[in-house]
Amino acid sequence: MLPDMQWLVDYFGDIPSSHRSIILVGGILFFWLIEGAWPLFHFKYHKWKHAGVNFFFTLTTILVNFPLAFILIRSSTWAVDNNFGLLNIIPNLPYWTQVVFGLFILDLIGAWMAHWIQHQVKFLWRFHIIHHADQHVDTTTANRHHPGESLIRFVFTTMAILVSGAPMWLIFLYQSLSVILSQFNHANIILPRQIDKIVSLVFVTPNMHHIHHHYIQPFTDSNYGNIFAIWDRLFGTFKTFDQRKIIYGIDTYPEPTENNTVSNLLQIPFQKYRPQSAENLGKK
Repeated sequence: MLPDMQWLVDYFGDIPSSHRSIILVGGILFFWLIEGAWPLFHFKYHKWKHAGVNFFFTLTTILVNFPLAFILIRSSTWAVDNNFGLLNIIPNLPYWTQVVFGLFILDLIGAWMAHWIQHQVKFLWRFHIIHHADQHVDTTTANRHHPGESLIRFVFTTMAILVSGAPMWLIFLYQSLSVILSQFNHANIILPRQIDKIVSLVFVTPNMHHIHHHYIQPFTDSNYGNIFAIWDRLFGTFKTFDQRKIIYGIDTYPEPTENNTVSNLLQIPFQKYRPQSAENLGKK
C-alpha cells in the first residue's frame, strides 16, 4: 500500500517563510558542525571570514529571488490551471508519482542543465567563476553565487516549472531538498567508500561533487549534479578522482585578493576574460 502523502502536499503547499529560513540556516549549522568534527581537509584559513564572504552571496541570492518569486507562482498556477507541462498530461496523477517525476524534471532542468550550460557558454561562465574561485570549499560554498548567476538560475527554474507543470507545493519541496543537498555535497567531509557507492547511485555526495571543484579541466567540467546523481552518468560527465589530491579553486583566479574579496568577486564577470590554464594555481 502506498503511503498517504497528503500531509506532504499540505505542508509544502503552505510552508511558512520561517520554516524555509530554518531549513537554510539549520542545514548550514548542521553540516558546519559535522565538518568541524570530521573534516576532509584541515584548512588553514579564518573560517568565519571565509563564511562571511559566502554569506554575503547567500544574502544577494535571497535579495534577487525574493522579488521575483511571483513569477514562479504565476508560472506554476498558469501551468496547473491550463493543464500545461509533463505532469499534467495524465490527469489526477498520484502524489508519489508527481513527487518522483516532478523532482527529476525540476532537478534536470533547474539545476543540472543550468549548471552544465554555464560551463559551456563563456559569458555565463564568467558569473559562475565566483562559485569555483573558492579555495576552501565547505558547506557555506553551496550558496556562493554571483547575483548575475542567481538570475540565470532563476530563468532555468522557471523553465523547469513550465516544462514539468509542477504545482507550488512540489516546487517548495524541490527547493528545500535542493538547499539541503547542496549544503551536504559541498560540505568539507567525505563518506566512507562503501557508503558513498550506495548513496551516490541516487544522490549527489560530497565525494562526487568535490571533484567538480578541482581546479583544472576536465574535472571542473564534470559531476554537475545537485540532487540526483543519475544525470552525470547518463550524459557522460561523471568522473572519479582521489579526494585527498583535490586542489580547490580556479586556475585563472589563484590569488586570495581575487577569490576571497567581495568587491573583486562582484567585478569578475566584467573583467578581461582569462582562459583556464593548468599551470596557474599554486598549492592549497
